[in-house]
Amino acid sequence: METASGSGPDSAAVTAISPHTPAIAAALAGVGPRLKRVRSQRRLTLTGVAGTTGISKSTLSRLETGQRRPTLELLLALSHAYRVPLDDLVAAPEEGDPRVRLKPERVKGRTVLPLTRQPDGMQAWKIVIPTTKVSPEPRGHDGHEWIYVLSGRVRLVLGDQDWVLAPGEVVEFETQVPHWFGSTGREPAEILSIFNRPGERMTSRSPVDAQ
Repeated sequence: METASGSGPDSAAVTAISPHTPAIAAALAGVGPRLKRVRSQRRLTLTGVAGTTGISKSTLSRLETGQRRPTLELLLALSHAYRVPLDDLVAAPEEGDPRVRLKPERVKGRTVLPLTRQPDGMQAWKIVIPTTKVSPEPRGHDGHEWIYVLSGRVRLVLGDQDWVLAPGEVVEFETQVPHWFGSTGREPAEILSIFNRPGERMTSRSPVDAQ
């Protein structure tokens, strides 16, 4: 007859579990500063994030200072609120798999595929615009954007100007100017979008510059 002394197979499985590796411990220790940096970059307050996520302000503060261990439930809510992949908040150590698994998202009716994995610095996306996105909703915000049309035709409203962009065309503009891009209504379109935060710019070089 087996007793409850902990000598059964379940006990053996428990004792076989190893503690956190240094890499995992370092990743967990970095979550708090990373959460604070992402929130600051988006110019959000703890009060505002608390209202959006339902997470108390005190819990958010303890997460950022490392006084509370982050749970998956909390990180998923913050990942959605900050619109960054969960992996970017955690920065989990690589386990030998070099493949990058891009996860498309639905944002305002468009399919958005993030091409960069860092929550700060330059951001790049591939965006698929459906034919239903035809009603301009211009808005402005800090930053600088670069758009390259891969396929289809894209309507761009920038301030009081209105253009239709064909495949291969490129535009760049200050995003403080109210802007909107969408479909002409005839066919879906695909674009590459690169967004720089205030104070950042892309650097381009020609073959002559490299000589």
